[in-house]
Amino acid sequence: MQTQLPSIFLESLENLPGFNRAAFENVHQSGKQLTSIRLNPHKLKQAYFIDANLEEVVPWSTQGYYLSQRPSFTLDPIFHAGAYYVQEASSMFLEEVLKQTTDLSLPIKVLDLCAAPGGKSTLLQSLISNKSLLVSNELIKTRVNILAENIAKWGAVNVIVTNNDPKDFQRLQNYFDVIIVDAPCSGSGLFRKDAAAIEEWSLQNVMMCSQRQQRILADVLPALKEGGTVIYSTCSYAESEDEAIADWLINYAGLLSTKITLRLEWQIIETQSPQHGAYGYRFYPDKVKGEGFFIAAFTKGEKITSAWDTDKYKTKSERLVAKEIDIVKPYLKNEADFFFIKQKEQVIALPVHLENDLATIQFALYIKKAGVKLGTIIRNELIPDHELALSNIVNENLPAVEVDKETALQYLRRQEIKLDTKLKGWAIITHSKLALGWVKVLPNRINNYYPKDWRIFNK
Repeated sequence: MQTQLPSIFLESLENLPGFNRAAFENVHQSGKQLTSIRLNPHKLKQAYFIDANLEEVVPWSTQGYYLSQRPSFTLDPIFHAGAYYVQEASSMFLEEVLKQTTDLSLPIKVLDLCAAPGGKSTLLQSLISNKSLLVSNELIKTRVNILAENIAKWGAVNVIVTNNDPKDFQRLQNYFDVIIVDAPCSGSGLFRKDAAAIEEWSLQNVMMCSQRQQRILADVLPALKEGGTVIYSTCSYAESEDEAIADWLINYAGLLSTKITLRLEWQIIETQSPQHGAYGYRFYPDKVKGEGFFIAAFTKGEKITSAWDTDKYKTKSERLVAKEIDIVKPYLKNEADFFFIKQKEQVIALPVHLENDLATIQFALYIKKAGVKLGTIIRNELIPDHELALSNIVNENLPAVEVDKETALQYLRRQEIKLDTKLKGWAIITHSKLALGWVKVLPNRINNYYPKDWRIFNK
């Protein structure tokens, strides 16, 4: 499908670094579409892979691959198992920026402010240490559910999903070591993928987005520690949403621009803002194998030793008693690594070192999801939750039944399935040795416990 670009849009890009009008128009008119995925390093060791072949690596990503053709991800069971995430290749450059600006071996607190549907959050979680915390936030209520679902599929326990306005984070002054702001934008970088976005583009919308981006940043910056890093990105080519925002960050907040080392073969365009020469990085689809993207990194002054008082708040959540902990222990790899709370009868596990952080975030924000839901205790038995089956903390010695693709898809449709097994009671359904969820094996039937809201409808 060819993409016709408005002349007023092309004229607005004429003097931007790296812009080549003829090549830019040609790649949009070619109709070529790219598909890229990023593997889940916590689950990859168990996976085969998807039906489509891996064509080549995304050069700035340790887990990113281009696919030679776009398969039906809906009909790939290991996609539902969280073995990989379908993510646009240019945006995976966040990994390189984070590695060059942050010591990822340290226990750090990271905020992904505009996180849905979860591409950057799952990438961030794969990079940070087990002792670190990722707060994955989405302002829009209709989008936070898919964010929570994708985080659950990724299997991580050190993530808290929140549903808050950026200004709410001012209650957490000097709390985060890193803040990622992948800001809402005019979307011109996605014109090749989404031709419908062209109809919504206008110079007026660009300026409106620029003002909104400034407001978002102004609201959240107090939550960044002194010496911390803010990474700003858009999928827009507009200077007023990119380099102009870099200048605004320096003028408004006194941030310091950070230069990222590039490789020539990447063909990423280094740019500098007109007023302060702040570094930014532009991705053009006629130069890179990816869509339009802009990213820049900044630090907030010098690092200081004073830290947030993590003992200031105590969690309001009900704690499990010893008898209840004994019930959930057999379901976990290393139960001593976690503390357990109850939320509306649901048992939740979080890493021990995040106990005070949970209390702090409970005080400041609305939490949609925290840690891993283990299930509900009824009559001294754990009714296990789907999140537990997909998590990286589940005991790998629990009863499991490996199934073929056809049976796996029946399970994902929440249909009745037949299993050749002598097991009784709760068991995990696996495909390619990757967990898909729970069944309960009864004498005369198999109860399918795949979540109703997640079931697939494709035939």
